Amino acid sequence: MTLSAGAIVRCGLLLLLAMVLQVSTFSQLDILGGNADITVLVVAALALYSGSVPGAIAGFCAGLLLDLALGANLGATSLVLTVVGYFTGRFMELRDPAHGLIPLPVALVSSAAYVLGVAAVQFMLDIGATVSLLAVREMVATILLNTILALPAFALVRRVIRPVLLYDPLERRRRRAAPQSSGPLGLRGLDVKRTQLP
Repeated sequence: MTLSAGAIVRCGLLLLLAMVLQVSTFSQLDILGGNADITVLVVAALALYSGSVPGAIAGFCAGLLLDLALGANLGATSLVLTVVGYFTGRFMELRDPAHGLIPLPVALVSSAAYVLGVAAVQFMLDIGATVSLLAVREMVATILLNTILALPAFALVRRVIRPVLLYDPLERRRRRAAPQSSGPLGLRGLDVKRTQLP
């Protein structure tokens, strides 16, 4: 992603929209005993399409916005989303995410890392924290809901940030090389030059 004013505005508006939707809508919807978390999906999508450093920055900003909006422990969500954004972007840098269904496993792993990371940080920071089977059920439901919402969320993020990307990982298609002109049947690949007789 090119660091320009347009890129910063696009990413900032995406993160702000995700945070507002999360706080006002998705946190209120109880499906299968869990709530979808659209903020993690937006951070993971930004990281997948732009890299590790922009992913970490997006994770930090989104986490800080969530912590400020919810009045939670300042920095707890930022820490977890920064790690999720960095490692999702690092996955993009090390592997070729050109497959169209790559948002599904990325959303699954990112959501699982986020849910477990937030639970671990909250458990460490809260004095009277308790763990029950209902919390585990809610975590699993959240991970499944995020995986279901992955394809439309990643497509929306890709559509919004596509003009500022240096290259689009999903546009890189493996193309066949042009056929080579070859010599006689037994001499292919030997680069035999043909001479014309006078």
